[in-house]
Amino acid sequence: MPKTAPRFSNKLITWYLRNKRDLPWRNTTNPYHIWLSEIMLQQTRVLQGLPYYLKFVETFPKVEDLASAPEDEVLKLWQGLGYYSRARNLHATAKRVADEMNGVFPNNYKDLLKLKGVGDYTASAIASISFNQPEAVVDGNVYRVLSRFFGISTPINSTAGQREFKALAQQLIDKKRPGTFNQAIMEFGARYCVPQNPDCENCIFNGSCIAFQQKKVAELPVKIKSKPVKQRFFNYLVILSENERTVLQQRNGKGIWHKLYEFPLIETSKEIEVSELKKLPQFQDFSEKINIRNISLYNQEAVVHKLSHQHLNTRFWIIETFDETESSVAISEIESYAVPVLIANFVSEFFENY
Repeated sequence: MPKTAPRFSNKLITWYLRNKRDLPWRNTTNPYHIWLSEIMLQQTRVLQGLPYYLKFVETFPKVEDLASAPEDEVLKLWQGLGYYSRARNLHATAKRVADEMNGVFPNNYKDLLKLKGVGDYTASAIASISFNQPEAVVDGNVYRVLSRFFGISTPINSTAGQREFKALAQQLIDKKRPGTFNQAIMEFGARYCVPQNPDCENCIFNGSCIAFQQKKVAELPVKIKSKPVKQRFFNYLVILSENERTVLQQRNGKGIWHKLYEFPLIETSKEIEVSELKKLPQFQDFSEKINIRNISLYNQEAVVHKLSHQHLNTRFWIIETFDETESSVAISEIESYAVPVLIANFVSEFFENY
């Protein structure tokens, strides 16, 4: 164990107890609430995730309520948080806990790991906060604090780095107050030891932080460069019939937005013009099914929707038709469907004065 471990832990917890934000999941040890908050806050900022957490708890007060809800309702409530596999895993796990475990969450790290969508971080958070088990959490905030304080340059997204930081966090955790320690180090990383321009001059650890002493704060933590961002080109066909109906389709293939709804989509290798659109086999097959009256491009400049490893360059083609298409939905009902935020933004803008 590092010699500084007790001092580090005590100073960190003292700072946390004086400065922590008053967040609803910090006023409970209920594993259902802790699990909800941790799943929602993965890759999501607290301010963005808080309204979703409150809405879920209000709509589904118990895990049984979440388990019995239709998947479409869960996805709709999740809309805007992104990474929709989290919502599907959330729903699947709720069903398992409700149906196979009598609504009682596992009370230990090992069994929590067996739940769908629960990895090391979430299992550690629930085990420590709900059941007072000394299981250290390691997320982006923790990596940043530990790499800077101890001057560790092992890449955090390498197998060796993940093992090293997990072992170090496990050594540092306050075994009498594991949940408090875990929340303290995450809070400190999120609010003080921030990625860019942290206020090191006034940091409680500046007297012993190796990165600060060696002027390496901006260099740590080290991360192996990821693959280049993939550029994709989406062409959505927004069908408008005379009786104010349109077409939505559910995504059922692998990849992004599984089981969410969207307008008929044609993906191309580059941006295209209307003459090129009409020549595409997918469009020709589509046009045989409806009597197209007019085609117009809603946005000449593509909307760039940025995901973690890909950018979706998106254009919306307005297809006016005389026909009532199969499986059509009323334009007024679109907002009841779970759709990607990209579609939701377009619907809000385009149909507001339609």
